[in-house]
Amino acid sequence: MAEDSGKLHIVMFPWLAFGHMIPFLELSKLIAKKGHKVSFVSTPKNIDRLPKLPSNFANQIEFVKLPLPRVDNLPENAEATSDVPYNTVKYLKLAYDRLQKPFALFLEEYSPDWILFDFAPYWVPQIASKFNIPTAFFSIFTAAFMGYMGSAELLLGTAEKKRTKAEDFTIPPEWVPFETNVAFKLFEILRIFDGVTGDEDNVSDIFRFGLSMKGANIIAIRSCSEFEPEWLKVLEEIHHKPIIPVGQLPTTGNDEIDDTKDEAWRSIKNWLDNQEKGSVVYVAFGSEAKPSQAELNEIALGLELSGLPFFWVLRTKRGESDPEVIELPEGFEDRTNGRGVVCKSWAPQLKILSHESVGGFLTHSGWSSVVEAIQCELALILLTFLADQGLNARVLEAKKMAYSVPRDDRDGSFTRDSVAESLRLVMIEEEGKIYREKIKEMKGLFCDEARQDGYVDNLLDFLQNFNKNVS
Repeated sequence: MAEDSGKLHIVMFPWLAFGHMIPFLELSKLIAKKGHKVSFVSTPKNIDRLPKLPSNFANQIEFVKLPLPRVDNLPENAEATSDVPYNTVKYLKLAYDRLQKPFALFLEEYSPDWILFDFAPYWVPQIASKFNIPTAFFSIFTAAFMGYMGSAELLLGTAEKKRTKAEDFTIPPEWVPFETNVAFKLFEILRIFDGVTGDEDNVSDIFRFGLSMKGANIIAIRSCSEFEPEWLKVLEEIHHKPIIPVGQLPTTGNDEIDDTKDEAWRSIKNWLDNQEKGSVVYVAFGSEAKPSQAELNEIALGLELSGLPFFWVLRTKRGESDPEVIELPEGFEDRTNGRGVVCKSWAPQLKILSHESVGGFLTHSGWSSVVEAIQCELALILLTFLADQGLNARVLEAKKMAYSVPRDDRDGSFTRDSVAESLRLVMIEEEGKIYREKIKEMKGLFCDEARQDGYVDNLLDFLQNFNKNVS
């Protein structure tokens, strides 16, 4: 337990997706810088794939490897959502749920002061309570997303009113007391509706969210009160427990992983150095989103039509077991040779984004990518695929921080022309100037070190004084 010095021992327990592990790691670093001890718990392969930390964190952050139990239908060596096709992620959750016993043994041995846990291990508060360890549900999702999702009772199906149909998710919620455009398009919710319904093998994602928030002592959230104060207030009103924003957690420097990746960066940098300042569009859709073949064709042909230089990090499949490998249109790479690069392996995203030749980012609207774009003052063009991305896009659209590629609300289809026009609008045309300027305005809000530091101090003060507050 905490020593008399008031220093805490905090356990971080993220879901097995890199879009979750990285913000948990960033918060771990900020907590460790204040002299507190962090135990970062995940599976062996994921821990080995995380960015290597600078040596000054060696005594403050300990990585704890819990082997992932095997379950039927989960490919061997799959330990993250990026290792498996979307329809196999449910087996990853089933395997993760089998970590309950090893996690309990870990808590018994380590006796930490706090656990910050993700939405998937909804069972953490119940286990932690046996050891009298308080818990914080740490949402890597924005306050707008969490406010839109509603109360724990609604998510658990015990509220009077329920959302039962996909269409119920396409309208702003009645508990939000202000006008908002935050709601899913029909195609966005249909793509993730299994997360609402669950199945006979697996509890739904919204059940996991509901029980996590109901069981936690507090809710910490990747947000800041200057950006979405009205949504943080909604969360306080629907959850009746402390809601603590921890800042936007912009990515901070990590040690290089290995020399081969240094080599990869040298060749990428060479190409970028030869492009005009602010002319390149960077294209990447995160570690989970994989376009369909039809979508891939339109993205590629849209990039070609735009006439803009581009650097595209393309995932043609999700993990070794993915049977559906997508392919670029015939002749595309020949026709765009020199003007564009398609990278099908690892690429150092933050280094590319911060290169002066890059001027825009065609992205899935995952919040970590949004924050990195703001860090690098890059105009955003959005093409959503999964999870919270649709709601993130609505927030960014409303604030004129990004422009979404026009598409059919029902089936999500879009054309190469709309891709090309959207890229040119945001990157070049006068009409898109507002998107280029608004992102620059937001940098101070999202990436100011002193502001971020203040949020972490506030969180730690609360955690340190929690027992006094409740006794």
